[in-house]
Amino acid sequence: MSATRPAVPRGTLMIQGTTSDAGKSTLVAGLCRLARRAGVRVAPFKPQNMALNSAVTVDGGEIGRAQALQALAAGIAPHTDFNPVLLKPNSDVGAQVIVHGKARMTLDARAYHDYKPIAREAVLESYARLRERYETLFVEGAGSPAEINLRAGDIANMGFAEAVDCPVVLVADIDRGGVFAHLIGTLACLSESERARVKGFIINRFRGDPALLQPGLDWLEAQTGKPVLGVVPYLHGLMLDAEDMLPESAHAHAQAGGATLRVVVPVLPHISNHTDFDALRAHPQVEFSYVRTGSAPPCADLVIVPGSKNVRDDLAWLRAQGWETALARHLRYGGRVIGICGGMQMLGRAIADPHGVEGTPGEVAGLGWLDYETELTREKTLKNVEGWLALPSDAQAAGAAARVRGYEIHMGVTRGPALAEPALRIASVDSAMQEASDGTAGTLRADGAQSADGQILATYVHGLFDTPEACAVLLRWAGLEAPQRVDYPALREASVERLADALEANLDLARLYGAMG
Repeated sequence: MSATRPAVPRGTLMIQGTTSDAGKSTLVAGLCRLARRAGVRVAPFKPQNMALNSAVTVDGGEIGRAQALQALAAGIAPHTDFNPVLLKPNSDVGAQVIVHGKARMTLDARAYHDYKPIAREAVLESYARLRERYETLFVEGAGSPAEINLRAGDIANMGFAEAVDCPVVLVADIDRGGVFAHLIGTLACLSESERARVKGFIINRFRGDPALLQPGLDWLEAQTGKPVLGVVPYLHGLMLDAEDMLPESAHAHAQAGGATLRVVVPVLPHISNHTDFDALRAHPQVEFSYVRTGSAPPCADLVIVPGSKNVRDDLAWLRAQGWETALARHLRYGGRVIGICGGMQMLGRAIADPHGVEGTPGEVAGLGWLDYETELTREKTLKNVEGWLALPSDAQAAGAAARVRGYEIHMGVTRGPALAEPALRIASVDSAMQEASDGTAGTLRADGAQSADGQILATYVHGLFDTPEACAVLLRWAGLEAPQRVDYPALREASVERLADALEANLDLARLYGAMG
């Protein structure tokens, strides 16, 4: 909307939403990229996040996946200060509480409400450190500030904005309908000082002719006395890490013509880090499906059992949904199976939780496809890792080992004979690695397991498909004869650039940045 590029000011701007999934995460990522383009030292910040998609930080902690994406957009390494409080639900009423990147405890909603004063101090500590290190901060709210039942002791939305005295912009998703009611209703739920803090609105995901929307925008500005700072179009096909919600479409269909591979993932009740599958959803030769509660397990070439925040409960769900029988049939007819993190634990003989890490202490039988057992532990493993697939040479591309870059986030130790045939050879990203000509490195450790018949692979490493080489090798192992090389990190980077271009073209950046003054 601006003819020239206005200067990005120093200071803080908070993006709050009228609903969950209104586009807060995406807007913050795009604004961080615009500031980076301008040469500004910028960082993202989200005081409190509730999500099961997470990332490992450069300082050895854990933050929401969306803040890791925003850091990428800002051109900086993810740090625990970007998301000082992360809540990871492990039941309908409880969540693991992660503060400054480390798991502290599991609390129900009432107990967490009592804990908020301590969490608030952690939030303000991180914010103060970021203000010292960066010129500009773009802050993401959580859910909506209109959630009246959560206002007492709020640290995620207006409570934070009031504490640090920063301006707020409200974003609303027009694609879901009722956008004007969402904005007017949200303002009505705020206190007088909070309403004054709102400097304008952004309408997100608009389809159609903007001229037809103008009468509504004029009415909104007249009713509220606040400007509409832009209308962002619906950007189809963005490859960006989701904060928590599964993609709107449960299916991603391969391009017509040529060989394809059918891949299915059961949507566990506590599925975590489903961003593991973004690279597969983007692959033109993969027909990808999420299979939800009540849907029969379909025929597939590859079944992937994903990560879980409550492994024993999700294993019980798999059995209740018929997956144990379906997996036996799938393997009997030559299909392939991959278990990632919690999925790896489920494929073994038993899962023990002696300390009640994920609920009542006890032990359950696993699916029994691989000869190992897992004991859940109080300590969480958090590592960025790199290494190579350890598949047989006939599965590797031209006989060369395939590089993997990913991360581990799990609470558990797995032991057993099956680990003698690992799925990967890995080392931490920060380790000194002397790559030899055959694709090996100095000192690597084994991770995961493979079945003797070559049909099952299990690993603790997330991000298994993100590097083009590993993705191609795994698709070949699963039955795709000539997999194309798809560089998912490059697709994600192009999406961030496209997002920033769209914001620059459709936001009144001069007025938006002016709100920060």
